[in-house]
Amino acid sequence: MSVQSVDRALDVLEALAEHGGEAGLSEIAARTGLPYGTIHRLLQTLLSRGYVRQESDRRYALGGGLVRLGGIAERMVGVWAQPYLTRMVELSGETANLAVLEGDFIVYVAQVPSPRRLRMFAEVGRRVLPHSTAVGKVLLADRTTDEALSLFERTGMPRKTANTITDPQSMLAELDRVRVRGYAMDLGEEELGVHCLAVPVQDGNRVVAAMSVSGPAERIDALDRDELATGMRKIATAFGTELSPAP
Repeated sequence: MSVQSVDRALDVLEALAEHGGEAGLSEIAARTGLPYGTIHRLLQTLLSRGYVRQESDRRYALGGGLVRLGGIAERMVGVWAQPYLTRMVELSGETANLAVLEGDFIVYVAQVPSPRRLRMFAEVGRRVLPHSTAVGKVLLADRTTDEALSLFERTGMPRKTANTITDPQSMLAELDRVRVRGYAMDLGEEELGVHCLAVPVQDGNRVVAAMSVSGPAERIDALDRDELATGMRKIATAFGTELSPAP
């Protein structure tokens, strides 16, 4: 049994998140379908708790009170992901990672290392730009073209290796390929000699994270990509089901 006021407050927070963390009353109303008066009352409560703040132009933005909750939630997601990442290691023999998109950066939130002596590490908490990583491509493929182009404009798409895609239009074409095949590749684009394959984690209809396996290029290239991606998607789907809100 849901509590209407709680449902509506969460609708407001989600509306702000879907507008990039900042929105006006009319945008919140369009997203939630709530009356202006109701939205205003909810915002006053959220303002008083620090979960929302009001900007100088009278628009509303997600507040600092969410940072503490987000950090704790992110750590818990990392804990929940461990058995699924372990299954990916067993499937591929390589290191498995979980990553999310925070602002303009990819953040690695969990990892299970390969049992092999020569293995790849992406330090948990490490932040990288999305255009040069397989997990980043998966997460960007769920965004609109305008959202992706805005991110590329902000980051500048710096070159990490000779293989990095640094042209926005070329990356948009790459994202189209990711959507069609259901997985993304990083072929030495973040670090020479390291290849990665990533698949999306969906919470309902949204892609909320990406899971990947990474290893030396010659070992990743020796695997059947389609077969590996199929197995990884099954694991990611099971993890996404655990993260999905209860009906």
